[in-house]
Amino acid sequence: MNKISPIFFDKISCKISPGMRAQAECSTATSWHKITGAVRISSNELFAVLIATSFAAGLNVYATVATLGILAHAGVIPLPPALHILSSWYVIACSAILFLMEFFADKFPVFDLLWNALHTFVRVPVAALLAYAATSQLSPGLQLLATLLGGAIALIAHGGKTAVRAAVTPYPEPFSNITLSLGEDALAVFLTWFATRHPYLAATIALAFVLVILVLIRWVVRAFRSVFRRARKEIDLLFSGV
Repeated sequence: MNKISPIFFDKISCKISPGMRAQAECSTATSWHKITGAVRISSNELFAVLIATSFAAGLNVYATVATLGILAHAGVIPLPPALHILSSWYVIACSAILFLMEFFADKFPVFDLLWNALHTFVRVPVAALLAYAATSQLSPGLQLLATLLGGAIALIAHGGKTAVRAAVTPYPEPFSNITLSLGEDALAVFLTWFATRHPYLAATIALAFVLVILVLIRWVVRAFRSVFRRARKEIDLLFSGV
């Protein structure tokens, strides 16, 4: 990737109140523009963050959105204008509630397959939208690249997760499913947070997982087909029992 001009991010803006000499009123701001003293975020770092968070979204999109919102609200990470809504308590609360729903739904064998099959149409589009919104200050070509990259990485992460679940579900004991689910949730939250502190290391971890999944792509595709077949059977059973 060619070196791209850095993005400047104004994390804190201060103004002196009339009649005050040394006291300043400082308010947290999240507007992106070139300004002296602003936090400097290069486009390469931005792409690194997107790689890590897209992988996290592929594992658990609600945990990823909630974590980003909480970090932004706490001032740990400044978000671009298009993603300001994530720091709203309404969005954080909704994401947290959906995360709790997934936390329990994802622990039950068979039902988790149906849940993951349906979330193919949630995790991937949301990851792509986050990437699109986060790169609104870049050129249209780079924004399109980021969107496709975010969606593709989320799809790979989601596919790898689904494949592992399909392999574990036939076992009657629930502990394997619960352990895997807890590990996925923890990894999603950790990667999202770690990307805000060490974007390149977080991206490296995510890409390592992507590489492993791509090496096992045939198994992933077969597992994906199996999951959708089972999900269709479960839906047929539900409707036939009504």
